[in-house]
Amino acid sequence: MVFYTSMPHAHQSQKSEVTVSMDPQNHLECPNADEQQLENCNQTEWIGMGRSGTLNPAKQQLWNWICLLVVSMCLLLRPVCCQKCRIQRCNAEYVASFSPSGGLQEEVLPDVDYCIALRAYSLCTRRTAHGCRGDLVYHSAVFRIKELFAQHNCSSDGPTSSAKAPSTSKPPVVDVCNYESRVLALGPAAQQKKYGHCGLFGDPHLRTFRDEFQTCRVEGAWPLIHNRYLSVQVTNVPVVEGSSATATNKITVIFKSYHDCTEQKVYQATTEDLPSAFQDGTRSGGKGESLWIVEGSGGLGIRQVKIHARYLGTSIIVRQVGRYLTFAIRMPEDLAEENGGLQLCLHGCPRSEVIKAHVLNRQQSLRPPRLGGWYGEDDGGELQPGLSPHVDMLERATAKCREMLQVEDVYFQSCVFDLLTTGDPEFSMAAYGALEDLKALPPSTLKQSSPRTPHTYSRGTIVIPSVFTALVLMLLLN
Repeated sequence: MVFYTSMPHAHQSQKSEVTVSMDPQNHLECPNADEQQLENCNQTEWIGMGRSGTLNPAKQQLWNWICLLVVSMCLLLRPVCCQKCRIQRCNAEYVASFSPSGGLQEEVLPDVDYCIALRAYSLCTRRTAHGCRGDLVYHSAVFRIKELFAQHNCSSDGPTSSAKAPSTSKPPVVDVCNYESRVLALGPAAQQKKYGHCGLFGDPHLRTFRDEFQTCRVEGAWPLIHNRYLSVQVTNVPVVEGSSATATNKITVIFKSYHDCTEQKVYQATTEDLPSAFQDGTRSGGKGESLWIVEGSGGLGIRQVKIHARYLGTSIIVRQVGRYLTFAIRMPEDLAEENGGLQLCLHGCPRSEVIKAHVLNRQQSLRPPRLGGWYGEDDGGELQPGLSPHVDMLERATAKCREMLQVEDVYFQSCVFDLLTTGDPEFSMAAYGALEDLKALPPSTLKQSSPRTPHTYSRGTIVIPSVFTALVLMLLLN
């Protein structure tokens, strides 16, 4: 390769020819060249060694990783280095701080709120200053804020939270078909709401929502509950001819239609049939889990059916004990006490139908009632035989009931009473089942649970799309 260089000499331009060897195995030779020519020769050697062509695989892989790193850093740092000017949001928050709750723009807030709003406005502009360089609206707002500070004699130091600042918390989502959700949305007063328990079993024995315990005759059809949400009716038949003892052989429950939660549903159980479905063949009603039925075993081989009405906060258990049925319900007291009229669960049995009555006390131990006149007058309600020819029968009934009920409370006394009046050993399980129902459906205060709120995502999710994009780029580059 031949290069031409110009060399000044004695006011005369002269071209000098330099021969460069391009043999890669030999050193570059520059014959007939002085020091200046040698420098020019070295420069031409650097220029001449450049080649065109594709990079080898190692360099290509390095270049790919460099590109990937640059793209990833841009995506990850985008929220930081690519901020948008949010001066319009600052302006909107400032205007909103002077909007009264009633929405009447004629109303004016006190001066102290004006200074707080100005400081919040100034703080908002400082936070968005990085992304608002060159924005005329931003610079106008900053200039105007300084004027307003001087005009209203406001200090730049002080609180920045305005009483009219919009709340960032989202209201709880109220589920119309969930009783607890509806009540808890009303506020702290909802904690005073209570559940009541009503049970009917055995001869029959009745426990009312008001904690009254009665033994009644009530032969025939009688309403336990009757309000605009729910109706429950029982039918009692004589157990032994010539005796006043009766027992339940039919239970009818009617769930009345309620908004969009459920249509009317009817459940009916008899001693011959304890179905696990409503009369229309369905096992649920309404949308979601507003109303549904589940079948199970209550222990000792006792069949039972549970009905849950979530829109009423109500649960029902129907058991089949021998040839008869038992009933238990747990229901909010405000719903149970809504209507008057004849309701055994609310007001108890009519006085003419009551055999024995006893008021239960939740704070003290249960003092059992005297049932059937089998006890002496001064025995304090304890299970001591009186002067009766049926002492042996009483002892056997007591031993039988003690096999299932260890505590001699009102349910234990009911068990003994049923055995003495009917003579049916299976009847002793009615009191056991009623006690289990009380444990499953206890009267209590409405539990405070957190209302459901719409799902919100954390700040960390903002970076997820960028990381995902970087992973896609890595796959493409490889």
